Amino acid sequence: MDQIVYADFEKVDIRIGTIRAAQPLEGARKPAIRLEIDFGPDIGVKKSSAQLTVHYAPETLIGRQVAAVVNFPPRQIGKFMSEVLTLGFPDSDGAVVLVVPDKAVPNGGKLF
Repeated sequence: MDQIVYADFEKVDIRIGTIRAAQPLEGARKPAIRLEIDFGPDIGVKKSSAQLTVHYAPETLIGRQVAAVVNFPPRQIGKFMSEVLTLGFPDSDGAVVLVVPDKAVPNGGKLF
């Protein structure tokens, strides 16, 4: 595995946000959920496409906090423009499990 220096890690801006809206993403090649995530007043509400359909239904995601990379360039997913990368880990079958804090934290908080 390639090693990086701390300065490399500092370039990746990982923030916490609260999911405000979630619905199936129409037209995606793989089943996905369209998210609107509130990252607080400095960053605002951003959109994300996430392949979460194995463990999560859209209605169960609203109000949950999630971690996301907010400084990648936007990425076109079908007809949808994803603005942030919502973070997760694969379970034993490869399905996404969200990265979430174990206590509520202010939206926009930066991972360190």
